Amino acid sequence: MIQDTKTHDSLRPIRWFEDHLQLLDQRILPQLVQMRDYEDVLEVARAITDMVVRGAPAIGITAAYGVVLAARSHFAQDAGNWQQTIQADLETLENSRPTAINLAWAVNRMKAVMADITSGDPVPRLLEAAQKIHADDIAANYKMGELGAAHIAADSGVITHCNAGALATGGYGTALGVIRAGFSRSKISMVYADETRPWLQGARLTAWEMVQEKIPVTLIAEGAASYLMKQGKVSWAIVGSDRIAANGDVANKIGTYSLAVVAKRHGVKFMVVAPTSTVDMATADGDNIPIELRSEDEILRVGGNAIAPDGARAWNPAFDVTPAELVDIIVTERGIVTNPTLKKMQELMAK
Repeated sequence: MIQDTKTHDSLRPIRWFEDHLQLLDQRILPQLVQMRDYEDVLEVARAITDMVVRGAPAIGITAAYGVVLAARSHFAQDAGNWQQTIQADLETLENSRPTAINLAWAVNRMKAVMADITSGDPVPRLLEAAQKIHADDIAANYKMGELGAAHIAADSGVITHCNAGALATGGYGTALGVIRAGFSRSKISMVYADETRPWLQGARLTAWEMVQEKIPVTLIAEGAASYLMKQGKVSWAIVGSDRIAANGDVANKIGTYSLAVVAKRHGVKFMVVAPTSTVDMATADGDNIPIELRSEDEILRVGGNAIAPDGARAWNPAFDVTPAELVDIIVTERGIVTNPTLKKMQELMAK
């Protein structure tokens, strides 16, 4: 993985290496740390669906590199007609995970570059565009880290849900970017990470990131969050987002809504950290955000082994929606919105 010199910032899950894409396989962490090679766009789409890569910003960056691979293949097969033959592959990419708006945002950015290419090999220009999306994401995360950390008092405990760290982005992270920045300034004394069933992103990924960066972390079952808050252990809940609606409603990993409800009950502030590419001003509110339903087996089995009796069914939404009234601040690279409303979100996006 690419290393970085910024404090507590050593992880990069996505890279373009020589002439192909490499992804850190997040399905097998923390037992194995393995980069996988991708040279085919359909394999990239499958990697997104199968959660080799996950997290809205990371999905968008991966999709941008997928467009590069698709263009290379179609240009080699039919140089005069590649912009037409590529369309089915782009649609497959866009449909690989429907809730994360960054995916469609990134593919649309790449389509705009494609439309401006009238002759010659499209790969150099598309690769440059994908690498800019990647670099811009990391820069945005650094900015959000600074903005969010400024709101945290010294020696605070914080809680986070799922993984909104370097592994979910181009690098550094959104929620964990704030935590990295806060810890480096002695503002955060302990990070509490929800396990995050059924994929256990908190246990496998967030805890792993924090251990790698030597940031103190304590893992809890998400059902313990309310009791932890009652003990006065945390002052902020800090999460990422896969899509933010125009009114400030926030779609994030299933269980985020529950965390926001118990945070409100116990006077714990609730912070959402996400780049403006995650804000979907075309979606009025959270009721209109498509929620991905995943396989029942993710609930009924662990590691391929049944944990429920034959005949039991499972309901497995990958995300839920936290109403804007439960959100204290949304942190973006353009600035912070406190107690989000439609008007405040419009003002932010107009900057």
